[in-house]
Amino acid sequence: MNIKEGDPILKELDKLEFLFHNASTPALSSIKVKSPSIPSSLDALLSSLTDAKRQLDSGVSPNTVGAQISNAIDGRKKDIDERLKEVYNSLGRIGKTLEKKYPDPLPKYPPLFTSPQASAALDRVVALHFVRSGEFNVADIFIHEAHVDTTPNSMDQFVDMHRIVNALRRYDLDPALEWCSWNRDFLRSRFSPLEFHLHRSRYLTLLLKEADVGRALSYARRHFPSLYPDHALDIARLTNAVLFLPLERLAKSPYADLGAPSVHTSLESQFATEYCAMLRMSRQPPLRIVGDIGGGGALVRIEKGKKVMQDKKSEWSATEELPVGPPHIEIPVPPENRYHSIFACPVSKEQATDANPPMMLTCGHVLATESINRLAKNGGRVKCPYCPVESVAAPLRVFL
Repeated sequence: MNIKEGDPILKELDKLEFLFHNASTPALSSIKVKSPSIPSSLDALLSSLTDAKRQLDSGVSPNTVGAQISNAIDGRKKDIDERLKEVYNSLGRIGKTLEKKYPDPLPKYPPLFTSPQASAALDRVVALHFVRSGEFNVADIFIHEAHVDTTPNSMDQFVDMHRIVNALRRYDLDPALEWCSWNRDFLRSRFSPLEFHLHRSRYLTLLLKEADVGRALSYARRHFPSLYPDHALDIARLTNAVLFLPLERLAKSPYADLGAPSVHTSLESQFATEYCAMLRMSRQPPLRIVGDIGGGGALVRIEKGKKVMQDKKSEWSATEELPVGPPHIEIPVPPENRYHSIFACPVSKEQATDANPPMMLTCGHVLATESINRLAKNGGRVKCPYCPVESVAAPLRVFL
């Protein structure tokens, strides 16, 4: 479910949380209720009973004390009933808000994951999701109770990743820099700027937060020379920023971006990306991606497309595939989820391989190498099947 901050659903959930726990956080301080919380009402009743016992011990008439207790019980019961009424009303509003935001019902499918193999695969995905999200205690209990056969050392690998990510959150860069030194060849093979960004963060901390120009320049002389061939322009900007200190002046200079919080906060996601890449895994857990894309509108659009095709008496694919011709079904996804692991040539319909890699024509269209060779004319000119022009000039370049 794709819900953003400020959504009416979140507001109703906040109110429901307030009604249950009587939280006093700034985000919930504006919520108005008609009755005290249930714990407050019970505390008030307990105080009344304690006061009644004290009166009885002091010789007050039992009839008088009994009347007071009866009134106290009736009053607190009324308060609790009123609070429960508000809770039920809030639950009702949440249901109505959900129905208004998502008017189309969820699709109905036959029972899934019924075979032992599918069920075991689903359990592994859930367990790995807990591990990759840092919920190690939950993952350990789930793995034990569901008898999940996980990959050896997967828990230890992600414990180490979250240890370093938590250190970065505290502005402790040493564990991440140590990891980079151990995996420098891997990072260089990916042209990763992670190590430079870590040193940049520490340099700017010395320069801007601690206002120690001498230590900052000394740090730059010690660590930047080995990084200079790949980051010459960025290093020049970092050293030139000294001329625009203090921070108030830097904020009005061409180097204002160096003082942005993202210079430091982006390190966590950068490190997690490289760490997961070393393990040959995606940055985000697959279960989260499926939930974000599916709950973010994909299921609704697919079901709507199926309904339209049924109304038009068009046949849906026997293998439940999306239609390749009109009507097209476009699934909106965020930029970080726009990827495709396998390239299929639109001409030959074959998947690309190392021996038949995808190539990009100068017009921008991408075909497999074998298809390009079949379309090539004398002189290396290629007739693109998707362009109005008759031919596209060589050379071709590898599509990365």
